[in-house]
Amino acid sequence: MTTSGELQYPFDDTPGAGEVKQVAPGVGWVRMPLPFALNHINLWTLDDGEALAVVDTGFGLDAVRDSWNAILDHDRRPLSRVLVTHSHPDHLGLAAWLAERDGAPVQMTQGEFFNGHAIWNQIAGNAVDEMVAHFAAHGLDPERQGALRERGNSYRKGVPALPKSYQRIFDGDVLRIGAHDWRVIVGFGHSPEHASLYCESLGVLISGDMLLPRISTNISVYALTPEDDLLGWFLESLNRFKDLPDDTLVLPSHGHPFRGIRARIEQLNVHHRERCDALLDVIKTPRSAGELLSTLFPRELDTHQVMFAMGEAIAHLNYLVARGEVRKVGDRTGIIRFEKTA
Repeated sequence: MTTSGELQYPFDDTPGAGEVKQVAPGVGWVRMPLPFALNHINLWTLDDGEALAVVDTGFGLDAVRDSWNAILDHDRRPLSRVLVTHSHPDHLGLAAWLAERDGAPVQMTQGEFFNGHAIWNQIAGNAVDEMVAHFAAHGLDPERQGALRERGNSYRKGVPALPKSYQRIFDGDVLRIGAHDWRVIVGFGHSPEHASLYCESLGVLISGDMLLPRISTNISVYALTPEDDLLGWFLESLNRFKDLPDDTLVLPSHGHPFRGIRARIEQLNVHHRERCDALLDVIKTPRSAGELLSTLFPRELDTHQVMFAMGEAIAHLNYLVARGEVRKVGDRTGIIRFEKTA
């Protein structure tokens, strides 16, 4: 076991390709590659009697399919269900492929199911051109706009096919999986209707992307909901985990399993307040989100990271607007800028 601050990490090693590491009775940890700077995702298997359930599915890569085939061929049990915490490609990517293997249902919230279909099909404010126009209005430079436009619909690269049907889950639902009950805890901000899973009898929380141990979950505002206070929703959602026992084993989508829920929630609150204060420190004259990127991300960003960075900068500025600390201002160029209210 290792410790960092007030967090404890009970597992020093990670599962290799095609391996499952047991982290609690009937709960297996799978680690799959990602083609980004964030190079891995954690996925989970749950004993379901004579069958096996999986939570999240990985990015649509041949290496991920090969690892799943090795795991499932070795286990030999059929899949009973494919649970998806949310619609981002590293989570939903291979859900349709895995579900078809044994005719298993896909279980997820309605918000995530339809969000995935909207992005995949580029509808309802989710098209690349709409995203680029949104970022342009917030001051993103033309070169980066062009790179995002040229990249196109990258979502389909990670999600080769989407489930055509699903079983809807709701906040507060209790799912009986094998010998244990798992309660659905829905959170907002990172994605439309993110589902985490808590098992009281095992003392385990599958947190998805809502609670990560070493990095901060991306909170991005896009063209579909340009005025939303997603950061405020996210921080409020974290309160749903505060009442869980502090020795709960948290199974995050990235990083190592850890204990110390309340300490991590406090760290995240402090982190986002510090980022807001950093923005306020440099908004001495009206500034756009594009002009503030280097304040929040003082490093070189690739095109994939620029998308998240712009979304996150706007999210923090919207948060400050919602709390009356800054206000939007416009000019003849049509660029949205923000200035302090006092």
